Amino acid sequence: MGAKLNTYQTSQFAVLSISFEKADAVTRGRFAFFDDHIKSFVNQIHDRDMGDAFVVSTCNRTEIYTTTHNYMFVAQLFCDTVGVQLMDFMQFVTVKKGTDALDHLFRVAAGLESQILGDFEIISQIKNAYKRFKEYKQHSNAYLERAINSSIQVSKRIKNETGISNGAASVSYAAVHYILKTQKQLGEKNILLLGVGEIGQNTIENLVKHVYKPKVKIANRTSEKAEKIAQKYQIPHINFENFSLELKQTDILIVATGAAKPILFAENIPPKDLLVIDLSIPKNVDKNIAQLKGIELIDVDTLSAQIQETLEQRKKEIPKAEIIIKEMSKDFIEWEKKRKMAPHIHFFKNNLKRIEQNEIQKAIKKNGGLDESDLLLTHKMIQKITNRFAKYIIENPHRSDEVSKLLDDILNLQPKADSYEEH
Repeated sequence: MGAKLNTYQTSQFAVLSISFEKADAVTRGRFAFFDDHIKSFVNQIHDRDMGDAFVVSTCNRTEIYTTTHNYMFVAQLFCDTVGVQLMDFMQFVTVKKGTDALDHLFRVAAGLESQILGDFEIISQIKNAYKRFKEYKQHSNAYLERAINSSIQVSKRIKNETGISNGAASVSYAAVHYILKTQKQLGEKNILLLGVGEIGQNTIENLVKHVYKPKVKIANRTSEKAEKIAQKYQIPHINFENFSLELKQTDILIVATGAAKPILFAENIPPKDLLVIDLSIPKNVDKNIAQLKGIELIDVDTLSAQIQETLEQRKKEIPKAEIIIKEMSKDFIEWEKKRKMAPHIHFFKNNLKRIEQNEIQKAIKKNGGLDESDLLLTHKMIQKITNRFAKYIIENPHRSDEVSKLLDDILNLQPKADSYEEH
């Protein structure tokens, strides 16, 4: 089986992708792939000698990356594993093969295919997904290893060499970014988050990530949910009944509730300086609150303008990112060519080394020894000739077998043929 692994190449590489571009959240949820699916999925592919495959499954995409001669078999196996019909799956899937699949992997890793342009969270999800699959694999796959490592390098280079991830590009991060930009002595400010749905939790994550030991508390109409989230992030929570009392001690109020109409009005606000950020859609904070003395009200529209400006700036960085992807793709294909031709190159070099050893032994018998400089020169000559041979067959792969056999015949001529050189 080891010999077969070396035959994997870009022409066999494929990706089957379901993402936010074609499928809404409910549809994507039907194709979610969980950790307890991995072992069965991997083993069945191996049992049928169908190559290798691993699945990246996030809230925005589910993608199967595979080195196989039959990606439809892998698709069917995936559907059987998650309990969906193949026709339903293919209705939403985008299939890319060969260099298109490789470029897609690099673009995903670079954040170019993310729902929010420049979101690099996906690269850690790719790494973790591949790592989990490797735990159940019975052998290594040099092609996939190289592809994943190259995608990591793509991500790092684009992050470091372009501005594609600069600025705030999600509502939750934009809110925290605004707080960081406008609030002085933030470590002393009391922050209260009302609502712990998806946006609320994302806001907590960004607060914990970007603010050093934030003084944040959470409140929610359902206390059980608030307790669970508070425990997860190791922050205090308050009973919703005590919200008005807690508000008197609050400097920054973030509202991330999901009500159909405003739930916070001017009469609920104590007379004090207070930054109110309403992340709810529709708005859950009455706009008249902004008329109160000492109150600053920021809503999603304000933050969205900031996000739009960020995204416009990020779009300008796409050409730089694509140049890096093109370079890395070229490097990958060059590696693949060399890897494919490696047996020919090693065989050719070994023949040269054999001749070198024979000639060295003759010279030692005739002259009693050789200078170190002579040995170094022969090594350099062999490497130079090998490099030229390698360059030729890599650039002319259709002639590799023919040229290798011809040179092998020449280099393996019987010793008496060499006697013509002595006369």
